[in-house]
Amino acid sequence: MGSIPLSETRPNEVTNSILARHTASLGNSEADFRSALERLGREQSVSRLWKKDFTLWKSEPEREAGIVNSLGWLTVAAAMQPHIQELETFTQEVRNAGFEFAVVLGMGGPSLCPEVLARTFGKQEGYPQLYVLDSTVPTAIRHLEQKVNVGKTLFIVSSKSSTTTEPQMFHHYFRDRVKRIKGDACGENLIAITDPGSRLAKEAAHGHFRRIFLDMPDIGGRYSALSYFGIVPFALMGGDVKALLDTARQAAHACADSVPLIENPGVRLGAMLGALAGAGRNKLTLITPPPLAALGLWIEHLVAESTGKEGNGLVPIVGEPLGAPEVYGDDRIFVYIHVPSAANADVESKLAALEAAGHPVLRHTLRNPLDLGEEFFLWEFATAIAGSLLGVDPFDQPDVQESKDYIVRALAEYAQNDALPQQKLIAAETSLRVFGDAENCEVLRRGGSSLQAMLMTHLARLNPGDYLAITQFIEELRNYESLLQEIRLAIRDQKKVAIATGYSPRFSHSTGQLHKGGPDSCVFLQLTSEDINDIEVPGEKFSFSVLKQAQALGDFESWTNHHRRAIRVDLGRDIEKGLRRLLALVKESVGEPAAAAAAANK
Repeated sequence: MGSIPLSETRPNEVTNSILARHTASLGNSEADFRSALERLGREQSVSRLWKKDFTLWKSEPEREAGIVNSLGWLTVAAAMQPHIQELETFTQEVRNAGFEFAVVLGMGGPSLCPEVLARTFGKQEGYPQLYVLDSTVPTAIRHLEQKVNVGKTLFIVSSKSSTTTEPQMFHHYFRDRVKRIKGDACGENLIAITDPGSRLAKEAAHGHFRRIFLDMPDIGGRYSALSYFGIVPFALMGGDVKALLDTARQAAHACADSVPLIENPGVRLGAMLGALAGAGRNKLTLITPPPLAALGLWIEHLVAESTGKEGNGLVPIVGEPLGAPEVYGDDRIFVYIHVPSAANADVESKLAALEAAGHPVLRHTLRNPLDLGEEFFLWEFATAIAGSLLGVDPFDQPDVQESKDYIVRALAEYAQNDALPQQKLIAAETSLRVFGDAENCEVLRRGGSSLQAMLMTHLARLNPGDYLAITQFIEELRNYESLLQEIRLAIRDQKKVAIATGYSPRFSHSTGQLHKGGPDSCVFLQLTSEDINDIEVPGEKFSFSVLKQAQALGDFESWTNHHRRAIRVDLGRDIEKGLRRLLALVKESVGEPAAAAAAANK
């Protein structure tokens, strides 16, 4: 299919509006950007993208079906238009039924767009309060349950294939909770968003769900923001679906193959990302102040899973406070996405200093939060373009299944032995314990046997151009986040490397492909904790705590298989105390880099 017809709008006005609000200062990288544009022109990349020509990314015939069947997002904004009235009618049905809350039960793409929309727009008067559950941490599930009235909550089971473990377990748990209140009528509190023919679609029909929304099967999860997966929750919370889709359609018009490359906003962004990553600036640092603070989580998933493969990839850095130019290496791209009402003089001043120091800085100004539709499409389009420049297929995830398989094996072992596989304990003190695999243990012990010495040696393995990924299997709470940011900045400011942090399993789903298939430039610090109050999963032999532990083990096993530099630190039962102790150890460790570096290089 060719590009969307331009007769429905005035493309020059749309394009000019977006270009005026999307600016870039590339410094010494301008030549790389121009070279990338020339290549895209020679290869007729935009025309081939709209025509769904799989050879834009890979030439092997066996790759054709997988790529072509992943490009439905190109026209989904237009395809969703006829369903707006249907969604408005269903939303009114939900309101009339007295539902006060709506909860998305999902993981990855199907949950991240609703997360962005819920955090950006907040509670709308007269509509259900929208929440998203994408954590298997028992306290996170319990706290979510405490926020809602289960009997007056519409649970949105959201899963494309319905084979993802987390939505299945969330579904089983909350169906059981509703059934205790409503008995066999519990299905009226459930809806499903899934692909045609999936197991979830069959379960939903058998369970008499209030509604089943069958999504377009030719859209991958991380490209599904403007499909039913993003739009249904937005409609239920009282969002202006038509306006959101209109801004996305306008962005699609601006990216048409008839628009000159230099004026095409999706091509420009994709060329910048691909060209700069190819030149070594592959740490995509996203600055998204409120009300758009959650947007970085969605971009992180899209970019990391799409580009992180074959030893290549862009590394999104989300939620990192801006610093002075001297705390950064020459591997950064800065992207500032904001609305005018959120103008921040301190951020602007720091960005200006980064520009003056030669760092590329991109600015996206949204007229209002409904321009998120525009951003969703542009980032999807740009990611596809960047993938072509980097030589990767942005629609597959070849290394994701690896950790999922290990989780299944770990849970099977638990069912048989009532215990999960055990990692090797390599250091411990009152608050913290450190675990690892044989390969990493051998390196860490060269610097000494104490926890302090091992942490110092581990952080000394960060080289210029590397990054640290802190992946924490704990609940997302303000006091924890504050301490994690202190840990993050202490390491960044001394080591001058990017620090990515995220709450898993969400973070694992978003960045797992990058961590396994991307460049070997990551040092991992996995954080876990003991669960005091566990929650059983109905119909399963394992609890949510056991599932969370299996997920952490699955990630670590995958890193081990790829010979990544990694340790796990267990924070114990008092998570805040454990984080404070870790912060103190980190500050001590980065204050003495020379000795640790010597130990790491022995």
